[in-house]
Amino acid sequence: MQLDQFDMERMQSTYENLVEFNLSESGVHPMRLEELLDDPADRDAVFGQELGYTQSNGTLELRRAIASLYRGATVDHIEVTNGGSEANFIATWHLVDPKDEVVMMVPNYMQTFGLVKAFGGTVHPWPLVERGGRWRVDLDHLASLVSERTRLIIICNPNNPTGSRLSADELNQICGIATKHGSWILSDEIYRGAELDGVETASIWGRYERAIITSGLSKAYGLPGLRIGWIVAPEPTVAGLWSYHDYTTIAPGALSDRLARIALVPARRTRILARTRAILRANLPIITEWLSGRGDTFSFAPPEAGAIIYVRYRTPINSLELVTQLRRSKSVLVVPGDHFGMDRYLRIGFGAETAYLKQGLARLHELVSALGTETVGS
Repeated sequence: MQLDQFDMERMQSTYENLVEFNLSESGVHPMRLEELLDDPADRDAVFGQELGYTQSNGTLELRRAIASLYRGATVDHIEVTNGGSEANFIATWHLVDPKDEVVMMVPNYMQTFGLVKAFGGTVHPWPLVERGGRWRVDLDHLASLVSERTRLIIICNPNNPTGSRLSADELNQICGIATKHGSWILSDEIYRGAELDGVETASIWGRYERAIITSGLSKAYGLPGLRIGWIVAPEPTVAGLWSYHDYTTIAPGALSDRLARIALVPARRTRILARTRAILRANLPIITEWLSGRGDTFSFAPPEAGAIIYVRYRTPINSLELVTQLRRSKSVLVVPGDHFGMDRYLRIGFGAETAYLKQGLARLHELVSALGTETVGS
């Protein structure tokens, strides 16, 4: 197996802790341990936790808490992983064989794109369309791409990098297209819970017997350092995926499993998601006002969920080169559209503390002002 370099993750892992302003992150400012452990009993439980191997597919208590988030799911529908990235990895590994065809929503988090290629599959992109002030799916186009050769359809809902989300009706139509050909659907739902209007995004769970969900605590919960993700799938599929997990990280960390159980106590989960949405609602007007005031340079469709905004720019420079100059000259990191296969776009994270966000945007403005803007029609 030959893996292409995952350009976005390599860039972030190399530079995100070296720049003064990291606006490449797609989640909200992370919680502190003392915020999560606001109950003395929980603190005692964490300090009393033995640091041995946990149940390798996640403790019963954690799987029960995750199952409660999906109507009708049981512990046997859940596999706990080390982050959503491991969930995506073993799900793709399980599903894709050489010469399989995969249809993938784009733009998208490109991990599964690289994995399908590495496992010998072929990816057919299914582009979102920016229309009417938002990013939308073209279901007729999807129907034209899916055939009896299509092993898998990959979606991200809410979407990374656009922040758009699919409605229940759109999910039902996607399932209908998959059903005609017996295709699987892999739905990355890791931003679910980070909606700006407070209405939780529809899940694909329960709509189709060949649907697999990946998710975790990193984005909507502000707990990326726990490295807790999960898979929700039919019981026989989860049983098979557990065997794949045996070949990767074996088990979640004992402390992470314990802390995840604490985070998913219903009342605390509600408070955590309220914190996330409060950050998004405070910061989205700041970045949208900033972008709108520079309409000769930037255009955008407002996100519906997640701490990210996907911005088109008219500065005459390649996106990767712009991001490199921004990092080197202004010590600010954002994600270039090139990392999503779309030049002249930037993904800017706005989940940071407000003063930090404003300072990072000011430095971005300094650079694009110096570089200038293309004339209309160029």
